[in-house]
Amino acid sequence: MADNPTFTNAADLKAGEAVSDRSALQSPGKVGFVSLGCPKNTVDSERILTKLRAEGYDIVPSYDNADMVVVNTCGFIDSAVQESLDAIGEALNENGKVLVTGCLGAKEDQIREVHPNVLAVTGPHAYEEVVKQVHDVIPPKHDPFTSLVPPQGIKLTPRHFAYLKISEGCNHRCSFCIIPSFRGDLVSRPIGSVLDEASRLVDNGVKELLVISQDTSAYGVDTKYRTGFWNGMPVKTRMQELCEQLGKMGVWVRLHYVYPYPHVDNVIPLMAEGKILPYLDIPFQHASTKVLKAMKRPAASEKVLGRIAKWRQQCPDLTLRSTFIVGFPGETEQDFQELLSFLEEAQLDRVGCFKYSPVEGAAANQLPDPIDPELQEERFQRFMEVQQRISAEKLQAKVGKRMDVIIDEVVEEGAVGRTKYDAPEVDGQVYLDNQTHLKPGDMVEVEIEEADEYDLWAHPVAEPR
Repeated sequence: MADNPTFTNAADLKAGEAVSDRSALQSPGKVGFVSLGCPKNTVDSERILTKLRAEGYDIVPSYDNADMVVVNTCGFIDSAVQESLDAIGEALNENGKVLVTGCLGAKEDQIREVHPNVLAVTGPHAYEEVVKQVHDVIPPKHDPFTSLVPPQGIKLTPRHFAYLKISEGCNHRCSFCIIPSFRGDLVSRPIGSVLDEASRLVDNGVKELLVISQDTSAYGVDTKYRTGFWNGMPVKTRMQELCEQLGKMGVWVRLHYVYPYPHVDNVIPLMAEGKILPYLDIPFQHASTKVLKAMKRPAASEKVLGRIAKWRQQCPDLTLRSTFIVGFPGETEQDFQELLSFLEEAQLDRVGCFKYSPVEGAAANQLPDPIDPELQEERFQRFMEVQQRISAEKLQAKVGKRMDVIIDEVVEEGAVGRTKYDAPEVDGQVYLDNQTHLKPGDMVEVEIEEADEYDLWAHPVAEPR
């Protein structure tokens, strides 16, 4: 876990500063909140915090000032489980009154075996249940203070970007993944609700919407693409129509966790037309047909390469991000070489790589021929060497070009931002040395001066907007 728990933005708390001191004195209590895991978990945390803040609870940035602590956990892989257990232990040691929620909460026995003194445990997206548990520890004193909550709700991200979660759960049963056991099958949000949330966020200063789910391209499958309504117009609950409407809001729209269904082809023209960002996050996971079948993933890398070529022909500016797993059970040297060859041919812009680790409850644990950890590490290093070279070449080609950068933070040395080709927290950054006059959320045109394997250095060529 990080040295400090992740709490709601101070900027959002300021939304309640206009409330009288008398109202502040009526606060039912103070809640500390630790948020771990992926952006989908971040959205869950934001929803819980919004409910608590609406009821007048103070969200505080330290254990010792809190009447209790909520820990929103991750349980995807062993390292995330350990991080969550460590965070729970730290909260117990520092505060003593701890509620646990999130993905690891689906395994209450595992939590209580290590930390029997937690007050209560719930699974993921159990917003109302968590709030009720807080009530049991710190009873609410009166009706909700809606004035304490900004229209966009409580956000854990900087105010200029926000995660927009469009669905919960997943219909796939990838052999290495246990998320469906935590979060269930796909449940798509009504498209009107999604667009209403997006509109509120934009109206309150958000300049970048990051569309997330367990499987973004499956949006609406469970409802048979039901027609909803937004602004009095019929809109189908489907990824293409969602992107079309988001593209009219005048902000950056970025797609994450896109499963490579054929209909993904339909959003590429929207990227080419500048309606949404030319950025596609598709977790391919591997390239070997044998390994992909063992993973229960689509097993046709040659078709993937053909589609990538077609996408880039339609949208030359397209940035492709993906993740891969090396050292999967049964992966031979030939399988691994197929993966390296795929990297060379696909020329993906941004790539993450994980060494396979068994997760309790995953079907892949029963597969034969597990890979020795030393061999996993060796393949991981070889994989990264190839991708680092590809990434360095792609970034070097940007030197001398002008592009827009959104500023994420300003530090003593200068400003740090991202181009439209980079998502927050997972991709590279743009460093603007000595530009301390800039502010988070500023959009500024820059000229790229220098590049390494992951990041860029630049200087402004226009005033921020």
